[in-house]
Amino acid sequence: MFKQGLNLCESVIGQNEADREWQDGVFLSPACYERFLVDSDIPEMREFGFHMAGMAELKEEYWVERTTPETHTVLITIEGQGQLVTDQGIESIMPHSMTVLPANKPFRFELAPLASTWKMIWILCKDIDSWQGWHERAKRVTSFEEAERAWSTVQLLHAEIGGRKTFRRFLLSELTRVLTRVEPSDYDTPTRVMAVYNVVESQLHLDWRVSQVARRCFLSEEQLNRVTLSLYGLNPRSYLVKLRMTRAAALLDNTDWSIKMISSRLGYQDPNNFSHRFKKYYGLSPKQYRASNLG
Repeated sequence: MFKQGLNLCESVIGQNEADREWQDGVFLSPACYERFLVDSDIPEMREFGFHMAGMAELKEEYWVERTTPETHTVLITIEGQGQLVTDQGIESIMPHSMTVLPANKPFRFELAPLASTWKMIWILCKDIDSWQGWHERAKRVTSFEEAERAWSTVQLLHAEIGGRKTFRRFLLSELTRVLTRVEPSDYDTPTRVMAVYNVVESQLHLDWRVSQVARRCFLSEEQLNRVTLSLYGLNPRSYLVKLRMTRAAALLDNTDWSIKMISSRLGYQDPNNFSHRFKKYYGLSPKQYRASNLG
């Protein structure tokens, strides 16, 4: 869950917005889709300090701007990209992040200008004692590995409008637990990099690029190169290859898995390409490697 304390809110414009004239408003294009949870539909939300929540799948244009909101606002980004404006500047909100905007401070969030979609949850928490300490120690934008879990929980809550009170209370308790387990301090850079590589290793079926890993670490590619060399003695590209090839060798010990299945599991759609890369790495084709281990 909140295993990484890295900031996923990348600055895109270094301007100061302190002199901006803020307004209260909202705009959704006809292509936007949003489902609401309000405490009149789910009275149990009041017990947990929630005022409203929404599940949004946004396209074309979307923005919300507030001057002095009475509630704390939480944004959990699943996919796509949003843009945040505060009195500290304009920043982009990346996937798998949680944004915390305290009450009584102005902000604007919107679909990022160059993004085609933004899938996210917004939650309004009442400005009461139970949320006070949490929002004060929470970072404005931080990595959030359980974004999908939060989406599923809110989706289940929406399905329980008019439904089972006990189950709704359980879901609200789970949502509170997910939101409030915030790490109060940043991890150092090497720990952050190791955490991201752990994510990569769990998703080797994806087409990971060095640039993607660097963004997830909130580092430049040059910085990532230095840290990866110090940790593993390899540059990022070579380390990504090593992760795949090491996993491939382990999977080849399982004779129930065909080479085509292993190739697909590791993100190689062409088994011949996988075999070529494996042989280049180990000096043996996958078939030869499996045969030598069985012998």
